[in-house]
Amino acid sequence: MIDYINGSITEKTPTYVVIECAGVGYMIHISLNTYSHLPQINRQCKLLTHLQIKEDAHVLFGFSSAEERHMFRMLINVSGIGPSTAQMMLSAMSVSELVSCIASGNASALQTIKGIGGKTAQRITIELKDKVSKIEVDANIFSNMDNNLRAEALSALTSLGFAKTAAEKAVDKVIGNNDGSLSVEDIIKQSLKLL
Repeated sequence: MIDYINGSITEKTPTYVVIECAGVGYMIHISLNTYSHLPQINRQCKLLTHLQIKEDAHVLFGFSSAEERHMFRMLINVSGIGPSTAQMMLSAMSVSELVSCIASGNASALQTIKGIGGKTAQRITIELKDKVSKIEVDANIFSNMDNNLRAEALSALTSLGFAKTAAEKAVDKVIGNNDGSLSVEDIIKQSLKLL
């Protein structure tokens, strides 16, 4: 099993990255969350990996954190969830959001992810509810006031039907221009103007 790869990034896209290590270029499939943590091309990068061996291919999946890889491995152990679907889930939601949805049994939130139907969402919450409590999500995610405002604004916008990625871009732009005086309502209103 390949546990991690440490090398120089030679190619980077939102779905995969190529890391050169000891003269070999490894193509590693990644989530959008991992993509957002990657350095620029030609910089050193270390990704934790999961190797999937199929009859016709050996496929590497990469993760920026141990928590993300642990969540991926739990998801692919659920019947009906393959690596591509697990990767899609980790692109649509952060590990902390997935933990929150699964722990609270919020199957309807999981159904908003492309490829996840009602039965699959129920199966995920039932099978993983007790297991997700073992994932230690970074406590700093919830300590920063901007992150709380961001999470609340994103939740409101996605519940209004906006795509998560578009909502994130709008909210991040508003918060980036914020001097700290905006309320959640202000962030939502300004984000709606950008969407």
